[in-house]
Amino acid sequence: MGTIVAFRDLIVWQKSHQLVLNIYRITSKFPKEETYSLTNQIRRASVSVPANIAEGFIKKTLPNKLNFISHSEGSLEEVRYYLILAKDLEYIDLDEYLKIETICEEVSKLINGYSKSIKIYHKSE
Repeated sequence: MGTIVAFRDLIVWQKSHQLVLNIYRITSKFPKEETYSLTNQIRRASVSVPANIAEGFIKKTLPNKLNFISHSEGSLEEVRYYLILAKDLEYIDLDEYLKIETICEEVSKLINGYSKSIKIYHKSE
């Protein structure tokens, strides 16, 4: 494993960035009347996941780092709800929903692992 010198080196950031790209792809097909509502909401929430990981990466103290990770987790759960809503409104089909939900689950596990590793690293300092 290479040295992590920037947030872009984190697998959790890379996977969450892929989630954002997928969200933008599927929401581009949402009805035009959703542009300023569901489309905007799910995009903003998805962007918040890697953005908070990136911002938290540079923070020096454990509480600051964990705060940003917590915001990232909250945003991910928000995305998950919006995906359910999009599926129920039939803006996305079940296969698309399951594909993106699988990515969400992977990102969730990576965020949890990242959080644990930060706690261990700070404990050893």
